[in-house]
Order: sequence, then C-alpha cells, then structure tokens
Amino acid sequence: MKKGHTMKRTILTAALLALALPALADETHTPDDGWNEGGGEQDEALGLTPDHENGVYTYEVCSACHGLNGWGLVDGTFPQIAGQHPNVIIKQLADIRALNRDNPTMYPFALPQEIGGAQSIADVAAYISALPMNPEPGLGAGDNLELGAQLYADNCVQCHGETGAGDNEKFYPRIQGQHYEYLLRQYQWIKEGKRRNANPEMVAQIQKFSDEDTMAVLDYVSRLEPDPALVGEPDWVNPDYDW
Repeated sequence: MKKGHTMKRTILTAALLALALPALADETHTPDDGWNEGGGEQDEALGLTPDHENGVYTYEVCSACHGLNGWGLVDGTFPQIAGQHPNVIIKQLADIRALNRDNPTMYPFALPQEIGGAQSIADVAAYISALPMNPEPGLGAGDNLELGAQLYADNCVQCHGETGAGDNEKFYPRIQGQHYEYLLRQYQWIKEGKRRNANPEMVAQIQKFSDEDTMAVLDYVSRLEPDPALVGEPDWVNPDYDW
C-alpha cells in the first residue's frame, strides 16, 4: 500500500472547494435529470479491472467521513457505504464528479486530483463493496413497523427486493442496514427533486407518502438485515490501516 497521503491537505482542499460551490446544495431540478444515462467515467470505470492495493490507498480519502470501516455515523451525517454494490458506488461517484448529483460535502473528496481517474473509481468501488457491513446501524423509533412493512411491500420491493438488497446490475442500491437518519434525509431530497440522479419512477411514486408513511417505511428499511456473511462483528476494525 502507498503511504504518505496527507489528510490535512485533503480536508483543507475539501473546505475551500465546498465554499466555492454553495449553490449546489440549494438547487432543485426536475426529477428525470440524469437517472442513469451512463457514458463518461461511469462506463469507463465499469469496464476496468479493479486493483485492490489502489482501492486501499484511494479509500483513505473516503475514510475521513465514512470511517475506516465504511460504517458512516449512526446519526446519519454520513452513510454506511460498506457492502454497497460496486456498480452503485461507481454510478454515484461518476454522477457527483459530473455534477449530475449535488453533494457539496463529498464533491471535493471525489475530484480526480484527490482520488484519481476512472481506474481509481473502479478500484475504490470494489474495495468498499467488499468491506463487512455495520452490525448496529441507526434505527428509527420502531413504533409503526406494521405500516412500514406494508408500504415497503407495496412500493419498494420491485426495485430494492424483499430484504432491501438492491440489484448491482440494475444500479439499485442496497438499502438494508442503512442508518435511519440518512435514509430519511435522502428520501426527502429525492421527493423534493434535490437529488437529481434519483430514479424518476421513485420520485413520482413517493409524492403521495405522508410524513407518517415516510418515517414508518424507512424505520422498517433500517431494520432489514443483510446476509450474515456480509456483516462484520461489532468490534471489527479495518486491518488495512493498522500502521
């Protein structure tokens, strides 16, 4: 593994670039912009063979927010990304870099001068997808799970699957085991059109959801359990950064 990446420089770069892009956080757009047009770095990265060592090196930048384990924060400030499908990670990184998804916090960290080109996208996506998932994600209140289960069965199963596992080939994200507060924030942004690369079918579908519906279904989703083989032990520490 390459050493010597200076985290202070990364954080300073991120702060300066974030200040230069304040408008990105406030824009709203039509929901059919850029859901999965492909092309560009997305297609290039999808066709590359991942390099594990460069994935480890590249992920050090990501770990500043998502943590060395990729588990994010229970309060939803940063999502769990460990175990996410590689195609989904590639799409989201490519969309952020192409400004098809507004994410001023992450944008500076995702720039080519920070993590490299399409090869690094492929490398870090493969690395993240292989990390064991957080066994103790942040949950909702748990007081309306019957409604949540029904809403999920009626509205979400077709894309995300019965257990929330998603679909790598179709770019549907794994939502099982994700922090409730992060799910809640992203759901609201999708509903408002703020997350421009969301599937327009989902944007239209959730417009009818009340606040009660939203909290119930996302509480239910946060409790969907991944395959045990994908989940780490509570005290697991990423050994790739034990130096």
